[in-house]
Amino acid sequence: MSAATATAPLAAKPAVDGEGRIGLRANLRHIGALARRNMLQIKQDPESMFDALLMPVIFTLLFVYVFGGAVSGKGHQQAYVNYVVPGLMAMMGMNISMAVGTGINDDFKKGVMDRFRTMPIARSSVLIAKIVVEVGRMLIAIAILLGMGFALGLTIHTDVMHLVAAVGLSAVFGASLMWIFILLGLTMRTAQAVQGVAMLVLMPLQFGSSIFAKPTTMPGWLESFTKVNPLSNLADAARALVNGGAVAHSVWMVLAWSVGITLVTAPLAVARFRRKT
Repeated sequence: MSAATATAPLAAKPAVDGEGRIGLRANLRHIGALARRNMLQIKQDPESMFDALLMPVIFTLLFVYVFGGAVSGKGHQQAYVNYVVPGLMAMMGMNISMAVGTGINDDFKKGVMDRFRTMPIARSSVLIAKIVVEVGRMLIAIAILLGMGFALGLTIHTDVMHLVAAVGLSAVFGASLMWIFILLGLTMRTAQAVQGVAMLVLMPLQFGSSIFAKPTTMPGWLESFTKVNPLSNLADAARALVNGGAVAHSVWMVLAWSVGITLVTAPLAVARFRRKT
């Protein structure tokens, strides 16, 4: 056997597995190509957009007209709109993020990841492309949420830039949560299991927060929980950016949570992805 024949398989392996040799420009190109692939999936399956398109409408109407009277008094639901709609931005981000985990899990079941394994691409680019597309879906959901809010009487007491900052903050936090759901999708056996575990996490965080009601109306132990709940920080930050008020503390807390979640879960998700593929 010649030296060239003996070393050929060894030389080919780093091209596939040697993620460290892939430059930044190539990595960005791979992310773009994979993101286009994910968007084509949505085009072929428009029903996958139903949650982003319908959930903001249903949630806004439901919470304004069910909780609005109880919180602000019967006939004063419009006053509740300015309280709950900024808070619902946090809820939208969290619910949309859950779809990343189920999507990753489904891709493994379909064998799509076997194809990616044979390609000379960074393993992280597959996951980042998922996040890019889901952030786009999240922004669409938030835009519809705000449209419903304006239709029901939402008033911006600051300015457009503050509103954009609230949307951006929600997107940053939602993107960090996606790493958690990606890790769940890579760990759980089925998409149903991913959804089940995700709901066990989502429900206490959403309803044990300041999204729907002021924590001062809650029992002491629950009020203490809301203070450390990152969704409360995001809801308070978005509310202050839309309605005015002290905003610095809540914004910094949201950014700190986002960075912390990403730093912890992103490496775990990428490592799990490498082992799984």
